Amino acid sequence: MYKVGVDLGGTKIEVILLDDSLNVLERKRVPTPKNDYHQILQEISILVSNATKGIDDFSIGICTPGAISKKTGLIKNSNTQCLIGKPIKEDLENILGKPISMENDANCFALAESKMGAAMGYGLVFGVIMGTGVGGGIIINGNLHTGPTNIAGEWGHHTLHHKGNSCYCGKAGCVETYISGPSLEKQWTKMTGKSESLTEILGNIDNEIGQKWKNEFLENFGYGLANVIDILDPDVIVLGGGLSNIGFLYTDGKESVYSKVFSDTVETPILKNKLGDSAGVFGACLL
Repeated sequence: MYKVGVDLGGTKIEVILLDDSLNVLERKRVPTPKNDYHQILQEISILVSNATKGIDDFSIGICTPGAISKKTGLIKNSNTQCLIGKPIKEDLENILGKPISMENDANCFALAESKMGAAMGYGLVFGVIMGTGVGGGIIINGNLHTGPTNIAGEWGHHTLHHKGNSCYCGKAGCVETYISGPSLEKQWTKMTGKSESLTEILGNIDNEIGQKWKNEFLENFGYGLANVIDILDPDVIVLGGGLSNIGFLYTDGKESVYSKVFSDTVETPILKNKLGDSAGVFGACLL
């Protein structure tokens, strides 16, 4: 059976078609329509239809921001806010005429990296997404662990600072409000008065303000992941998302994490992903 994977991201929608040996036969990306749920459905329908032209026997897996509520069947906890409260799985099944497997982007990332990427051969894998948002996925002996309410791995909404930064989820002090890309840019603007992209910021931190910004980032990153290690004690952590390309997270960042773990020794490697921004779409296929 052929496998279709769709990665519905905040900035792009990607589709791939794989054969039984996981060879890529078709692949395409388009920009994600902004704040338009019905246009998103239409784009996914067109991409899947074009990728499977002339093929009847295929499965469909979709990677989404947010999770499906087991109580309502609607999307919850999504930083692509036009999806919140929408029956996207049901709607797409009606449009495409096929059953769909659907998981959030962090779960798909973790699954792909455990089966095809940096975490192959490890038992308990914690896959981290750090980009527009912050999320996580848990793989135990090759199987995705989602929990009874589909929130397993959501470290981005652990409280890092009581009464801290406001979060779209309605709470305050969430990890995501300190170490996501937009949050780091916002903090830089607050400290410098300059509105710059994360790439520009990282090229300009060899000064007193830059070092203060970096140290705050490392401190929050360290506490966030140390809490995860204290709870899960995973065999490996794999970083994904745009921020996973920041080199100092694997040196200074790792030291910050290790220094805060409740143990005299820490053996959890913190690795960079191998599948890049295609992990989500491969993970969708593997569902």
